[in-house]
Amino acid sequence: MWSSIFRCWRMLLRRAPWVSVCKGVKERPVATVEEQQTVVNSVDAARVAGRSRTDDCWRRRVWRVYGESPELKKKHRRLSVRFDEAFHFSGALKFMERPQMLFLILFISSLCFIAESDQFCDAGIGIDKSTCGITSSSKLLIKGGTVVNAHHQEVADVYVEDGIIVAVKPNIKVGDDVAVLDATGKYVMPGGIDPHTHLAFEFMGTETVDDFFTGQAAALAGGTTMHIDFVIPVNGSLSAGFESYEKKAKKSCMDYGFHMAITKWDEAVAQEMEIMVKEKGINSFKFFLAYKGALMISDELLLQGLKKCKSLGALAMVHAENGDAVFEGQERMIELGITGPEGHALSRPAVLEGEATSRAIRLASFVNTPLYVVHVMSIDAMEEIAKARKAGQKVIGEPVVSGLVLDESGLWDPDFVTAAKYVMSPPIRPSGHDKALQAALSTGVLQLVGTDHCVFNSTQKSIGIDDFRKIPNGVNGIEERMHLVWNTMVESGQISVCDYVRITSTECARIFNIYPKKGAILAGSDADIIILNPNASFEISAKHHHSRTDTNVYEGKKGKGKVEVTISGGKIVWENNELKVIPGAGKYIEMPAFNYLFDGIYKADAQYLSSTRAPIVVTDGIAEIVWPVSTMYIVVTDGITKIAWPVSTM
Repeated sequence: MWSSIFRCWRMLLRRAPWVSVCKGVKERPVATVEEQQTVVNSVDAARVAGRSRTDDCWRRRVWRVYGESPELKKKHRRLSVRFDEAFHFSGALKFMERPQMLFLILFISSLCFIAESDQFCDAGIGIDKSTCGITSSSKLLIKGGTVVNAHHQEVADVYVEDGIIVAVKPNIKVGDDVAVLDATGKYVMPGGIDPHTHLAFEFMGTETVDDFFTGQAAALAGGTTMHIDFVIPVNGSLSAGFESYEKKAKKSCMDYGFHMAITKWDEAVAQEMEIMVKEKGINSFKFFLAYKGALMISDELLLQGLKKCKSLGALAMVHAENGDAVFEGQERMIELGITGPEGHALSRPAVLEGEATSRAIRLASFVNTPLYVVHVMSIDAMEEIAKARKAGQKVIGEPVVSGLVLDESGLWDPDFVTAAKYVMSPPIRPSGHDKALQAALSTGVLQLVGTDHCVFNSTQKSIGIDDFRKIPNGVNGIEERMHLVWNTMVESGQISVCDYVRITSTECARIFNIYPKKGAILAGSDADIIILNPNASFEISAKHHHSRTDTNVYEGKKGKGKVEVTISGGKIVWENNELKVIPGAGKYIEMPAFNYLFDGIYKADAQYLSSTRAPIVVTDGIAEIVWPVSTMYIVVTDGITKIAWPVSTM
């Protein structure tokens, strides 16, 4: 007890006067960029409340020590100090001179004693992280819920021990040392897996406001228990990029994986791709066909990358927009005097997304390797994917929640801040594209839902107030995805509850080769679980979300189907609308190469060569020569079958 009290008072006397909001990780930008940077630099885990709070959590747990600064008072904002945070020694002395000092010392000391089991310790400062804010029991029983997997649902209990699901069956009996959750009348599902995020991402001269702690905490509040982020190389080096993101992710509070972007091509990059796959647990590489002069790669580089991905058993991913044409479109808009956010959509129409999707699909077909198209935003791109899949090509289409539930009308809002928050690439499309993407998702043309969570605050978006080309691209979604997909797809009758699990969790786990460790409620699976109440309602607002950004593109959206409990690694981290998370609790999940999409790839190569009358036989999926040929040689190198002709026949 006394050690807890000592630690708490030591924090109070050492730290800076910034506060955390009761619900955990919410941060709002303060009045200026300089103030924001001061907050980040002073105490990394501290959080700034962007507006006064009146809910129960705030009233119970925040003791106001400091008054309002004149500048922030003008903005109707206040700074308060929460008991697990700290304030300057000089301020503490002035505070202790008051008559109520003794009472407050005793009162705060009593709170310090219970702080280790309270969500205040989400910042992880001076607290025993083994118990901080998270249920101490390693045993958990979820009783009476409807357990839903991608292909089956049943009423059953789920027993968890040491972060692993031990049993799934009716009427499990347990001892008194087991924590029990009643899920009667609710759905027990695998936690969501978001395949597409950008946390702590340096882009367009700034950096996303959500890092690997705040972004993940927001995800947990929305029922997502794992995400896969994109590593950007440092000066072209994949290894340097990986090391950079390893450091960024040390504060993670839930499990995560990595994709790797490829932004240039040479032999060193090819060698580093092997290291990423064989030593670092990365099984996917992303190629940008847009962002000319920055991330964009040429068709030649894409072709080399596709071949290398195939040989490594890694999945090639593409951001599909014609970057050259987009650049031309942007120049055209500026010449016409269109500088606002609407120019963003006008400069990169759906036809350019469709063209790039078609081109990438055809090159992947030429190499005969699977392809994953990220953030499918248009009918044009979706139809190219549908055509390829119908022909038997292995193409995965990933819509994102913004494309499923929004249209481009927000980009024409007369208020710049409102319009700019919708700027992302590819852009949100006109009304009609959203419904078409929903239909494609319900029929299996598109396979899973991501978010492309990449958030910038209003100050950052205002960089492009005079030129839409300078507006940092990105929207939120990591917290809202599970609710919006349920309301849009399940409540409307477009998909079943099992399909919901498939498109939000299981299919992602299968594609990235981590099923059934993730994406399932099965004995032996990780205990990443949500309890969803289909009768409860939700409403989305920037006032309540847990992201650091001060806007929300889904502002005001309401619906049915609410995630009431999130369990990550066997620990309850979201319950009763409260977060209980700590930095460092998340684990990096390695993702093995050669997922199910590669099944039969080499047999298909052999069939193609057979059609050229080459005398070959297939052994373990590898094409081999059975007798010498005077006109053709078949060579298999790193899993790629090639044809060569002798010089004498040329």
